[in-house]
Amino acid sequence: MSSLPIPNADAQAHSQQLALLIQDRISQHGGWLSFADFMQMALYTPSLGYYSGGAKKFGVGGDFVTAPEISPLFAQALANQVSQVLDETKGDVLELGAGSGKLAVDLLLSLQTLNQLPTHYYILEVSAYLRQVQLEAMQKCLPATLMERVVWLDTLPENFVGVMLGNEVLDAVPVHLVYKSATTDSQTLCERGVAFNGDFYWQDQPLPAGALYDLASAYGLPDDYLTEVSPEAIGLVSSLGCALKRGAIVMIDYGFSAREYYHPQRNLGTLMCHYQHYAHVNPLIYVGLQDITAHVDFTSVANAGERSGLELMGFCSQAQFLMNCGILDIMSQVSPHDMARYAPLAAAAQKLLSPAEMGDLFKVIALGKGLNQALIGFASGDKSHML
Repeated sequence: MSSLPIPNADAQAHSQQLALLIQDRISQHGGWLSFADFMQMALYTPSLGYYSGGAKKFGVGGDFVTAPEISPLFAQALANQVSQVLDETKGDVLELGAGSGKLAVDLLLSLQTLNQLPTHYYILEVSAYLRQVQLEAMQKCLPATLMERVVWLDTLPENFVGVMLGNEVLDAVPVHLVYKSATTDSQTLCERGVAFNGDFYWQDQPLPAGALYDLASAYGLPDDYLTEVSPEAIGLVSSLGCALKRGAIVMIDYGFSAREYYHPQRNLGTLMCHYQHYAHVNPLIYVGLQDITAHVDFTSVANAGERSGLELMGFCSQAQFLMNCGILDIMSQVSPHDMARYAPLAAAAQKLLSPAEMGDLFKVIALGKGLNQALIGFASGDKSHML
């Protein structure tokens, strides 16, 4: 942790405000708080949580870079998939957690070029601060004819037709930490939560019988094993499935199938924090100032979708998906001899497609309802059987 940048005085005061609120919540809960509740407060407390406060999150000068920030190539390729579903459904687009608004801007411009604009581009955003960021980005980059299609929502629509998109949404859904001890005791499953004694610290409690216990038990975890379980992510996918009447849900995130996620060698879980482009594993410091994420268990996402009446329509790496969606064809429209334009494109494509960068770590999953065509994004390299 000593290598992390030290927050300035204003940031430290901001963090201290949130820390006091979390301390109060811990006291109200008998001195212990589940990590899922801690993560919820650290990320989403109004005005103070990481996604609700005013510090820059995305891109250069922020804490991390997302695929849409790297290059318009990402949205231009994704637009070909979105366009296919819109052509069949004549529906709308709903983006979950639109971040800086960059994906929405580039996607709308690309869909206009493809002559496949939705009547509405809905954004479901829980952060009032990020809504303002998105609005300003769109007003700066989009003509009025496209701006009038953008609508911010507070809740999921009840009957949605079209495409639901989530880029790096599931990784920010609060997770429970489950630890299976190496004792011979019959109660070996514990939930790792947060207590306070001058500083926040980890404390395990026996995991009582119930839904979380059943979920964690189903994975057959090895002894001395720490991992994440996310009933909240399962609930979100179920809600999307109930809201979608016809169309597709496309989620892009880093993660694994359950077989990989709960592999015996992954015994410390996947929890990760990002602060000013430094990655580390201590979520109990800099509360409200750093991102906290966990990798996605895509098997549980697929299962939740299927239980909600959705069909698994594809699962593959981000690189495979983008190539299926024509990213190389889009690049070929710029001459390699025009180095001023081509070199940045090639560098961006390297980050999006390379196994050493985002290409393999990030996956794309699609769940659909009432569609007659296979999705182009999974035309080759579909790994649905791995889930």
